[in-house]
Amino acid sequence: MLRLASILYSLIGTTLAGTLVIVSLTLGFVTLQPILIAAAAGFVSAVPVTWLVAKGIIENN
Repeated sequence: MLRLASILYSLIGTTLAGTLVIVSLTLGFVTLQPILIAAAAGFVSAVPVTWLVAKGIIENN
């Protein structure tokens, strides 16, 4: 399961980080610090999401 989770994390982490960066830019936060915080929050929040997705894929097989 760890192998699947690591592959999924590379996709889910970048997607969530990119989405949060776009949200921060849309809200008008255009300096470096809010953008980095949004990207870091995306990568950190991707860990439990990845675990749940990987667990769901394995349970459905």
